[in-house]
Amino acid sequence: MRAYLIKRLLWMIPTLFCISVASYGMMRLAPGDPVKASFLAGDSGGEGGAGVRKPGESAAAREFRRRFYLDQPWYIGYWRWLAGDPARNRGGAIRGDFGDSVVISLGAPVWQVIAEKLPATIKLNLWSFAVIYLVSISFGVYSAVFRGSLADRLLSAAFFVMYSLPAFWIGILLIILVSKYLPWWPISGLSQAPGPDETYWSALGRSALHYVLPVACLSYGGFASLSRFTRAAVLESIRQDYVRVARAKGLSEWAVIFRHVFRNSLIPLITLAAGLLPGLLGGSMIIEYLFNIPGMGTLMLQALSSRDYPVLMTEMGLGAFLVLAGMLISDLLYAAADPRITFD
Repeated sequence: MRAYLIKRLLWMIPTLFCISVASYGMMRLAPGDPVKASFLAGDSGGEGGAGVRKPGESAAAREFRRRFYLDQPWYIGYWRWLAGDPARNRGGAIRGDFGDSVVISLGAPVWQVIAEKLPATIKLNLWSFAVIYLVSISFGVYSAVFRGSLADRLLSAAFFVMYSLPAFWIGILLIILVSKYLPWWPISGLSQAPGPDETYWSALGRSALHYVLPVACLSYGGFASLSRFTRAAVLESIRQDYVRVARAKGLSEWAVIFRHVFRNSLIPLITLAAGLLPGLLGGSMIIEYLFNIPGMGTLMLQALSSRDYPVLMTEMGLGAFLVLAGMLISDLLYAAADPRITFD
């Protein structure tokens, strides 16, 4: 196990390096100019791609380009972002210094910008993941136990209908309906300043209302896929010989299902759970934008539209790391769920 873990961790280094090179190169070569998107847009001069010094640019615009290496070829800018610049006392990404925001928070460290947005996305996604797994696993097991019944067919049809509905459309529809029929229900943000005489439980209940609509939009699409995976895994396990033996011992049906069948059906669910970690970082850009949630998804949209390269590189690097970490954790959980699996 230790050798396998060390090998997987070492393989992350070249993988992350290749992802970061490709990401930075594509961003710098794509059309768009951070100077025009920044507070210097009014005096940035004529047209041209990023990294090109334009005729008629002011001294401030040229200094802006020099500060963020936009006047250098993309590979020079990438190397300065990765390895740092001793002349400017910057350590680089390999030393934990991911640079400063170019446009969104001019001059602010990227980690500071991300630290302000990350808590909202983590809270939102943790609630949505909890709802998805609780609802999907419960109904998936129920559908497998009562397969072919009217309830099984109705649940399958309802989940597939929800899966086919776009999340942004449902979000807009919910905002319109709630604004019209429930004007007291909050439809933006995740929190609100408590009143001077408000009790703790009242503030907690009002804060919980902010989560209902965005969590519902993030959750309903996952019901169909996860419940069907759960149903298929339980149906495969329920036909095995050890289930017949457990029933012959006199165990109740639900004890057989949850103590024997469900544990041996965890492998597909663990595989799907590998995507949870990157979801905690990226969240849902469209849902966060619709409900005016200041999270990582909104930050990604702002960074993309403004060509804020340090913020984009940090977000994509963290996303890639979380994908690899999620895959590694899911592989390790295989052995915990099924003793027959070993990495020796």
